[in-house]
Amino acid sequence: MPELPEVDALVADLRPRIVGDFVERAMVAELSILKTVDPPLEALAGLEITGLTRRGKALIIEFDGLSLVCRFARAGWLVWHDEVPVGPVKMGKGPLGLRVRLASGAGFDLTEAGTKKNASVALVRDLGEVPALAHLGPDALTLDAEAFADILRSTKAHIKTVIEDQSLISGIGNAFSDEILHTARLSPFAPAERVDPVSLYATIVRVLEDAREALIGLPASKIKAAKKRLMRIHGHTGQQCPVCGTTIAEVSFADKSLNYCPGCQTGGKRLSDRRMDRLLK
Repeated sequence: MPELPEVDALVADLRPRIVGDFVERAMVAELSILKTVDPPLEALAGLEITGLTRRGKALIIEFDGLSLVCRFARAGWLVWHDEVPVGPVKMGKGPLGLRVRLASGAGFDLTEAGTKKNASVALVRDLGEVPALAHLGPDALTLDAEAFADILRSTKAHIKTVIEDQSLISGIGNAFSDEILHTARLSPFAPAERVDPVSLYATIVRVLEDAREALIGLPASKIKAAKKRLMRIHGHTGQQCPVCGTTIAEVSFADKSLNYCPGCQTGGKRLSDRRMDRLLK
């Protein structure tokens, strides 16, 4: 799932390409992607794009009085076209969810790989109309250290759950939370209230800012692959930890998994993985 660093890099790549251009047409290819009906998507035709921002993990395309909120979910992304393909959009065919053609002839697609279609687009007059944005917590890179400490003290949840909870801290997802906790040498299941907030706050800022620096300046087509290369722990089950050489382990859940290093994070102990535990019985 695209997180704060990738979406910031996407904004940096797209802003000079689209701000000041006008929408010729927006075409839906996957009905489930569009979450609003008023105003209709057709209202974008002829409007100038006035800005581009990120809110949490969402990309916000701004117009005069309207905002197009793009949420990528787990497998979504944006594909840029210097020249948009000619011809009608075929409904329900392949990964294409939405195509926007600009007056310049350029444009972009919102795509989502796989059969689960959870990416979404909402055209709204106020960002508060999008529930996921209305309940966002402070951004991970604008949150101050004192406020972060207050968040940790206010909950008994596991630390990984807390830093991924978009209503508490926005912008961090599964991949970067794994990387942050590995860098901080913390178990993902450590109680948040017992974690040193000063040290973890500094780690969060360092990991996210380093990732942003590595990704900003890349074209949209290369950002996701570049993010994958940044990962030292996430997605590397069974490989050696680059810090201590311990085999990287995994805990699986219904719809995702986390990675950690037993040597760096859990005192050499492997965390229980219920799915694997059942298979080994």
